[in-house]
Amino acid sequence: MAGHFEATPGGGAAVALDEVEISILRSLAVQLLELIGPGDQPAEDADPLAALFAEGPSKPPSDPALARLFPDAYGGPGEPAEGGKPEEELREFSSEFRRFTEMDLRSGKRDDALTVVRTLDALSPVGDGGAVLTLTADEALRWLRTLNDLRLTIGTRLEVSDEDQGEEGSLYRLPDSDPRKPMVMAYLWLGALQETLVETLMP
Repeated sequence: MAGHFEATPGGGAAVALDEVEISILRSLAVQLLELIGPGDQPAEDADPLAALFAEGPSKPPSDPALARLFPDAYGGPGEPAEGGKPEEELREFSSEFRRFTEMDLRSGKRDDALTVVRTLDALSPVGDGGAVLTLTADEALRWLRTLNDLRLTIGTRLEVSDEDQGEEGSLYRLPDSDPRKPMVMAYLWLGALQETLVETLMP
């Protein structure tokens, strides 16, 4: 189980983590929460129906990592037009779609990342400070989504391309002196965790 997820009864998953791995995962999840932001929280006396139809931003985030987490629904700049529609029309569709969906998407990503933090905080250390993380089926799906968000964010910061990621890719050949090396190692490790969690949850 060490280093990779295994299936548990009821559709959940479990993985053994050491103290350093727990600390890294928690730190990354907290940073993801800070990146996504608190969002607009409705007042206690707010109309719940009005809150349901609250409008969000109509433009993509300026931060490249956030733009990767919340991409345009109908393609971005430089991408071919869909269905023969002009690029300007697609931008209008994307803008309208974003206004009514981004707040919910942000809320969902925050909830997923909070689940990661809370499940890590609930661990009972054993031996050298490590622990076995056991997730329910719902928690496992939330972890999977957060691992994906973390990899997208880190990959954007590192400007990772598909060619970089294969076994012969440049990510595997970085010298220890490269300042990107710790973040690259985290990126590759998260990918391995994500892969084993996907395999665990497959029927």
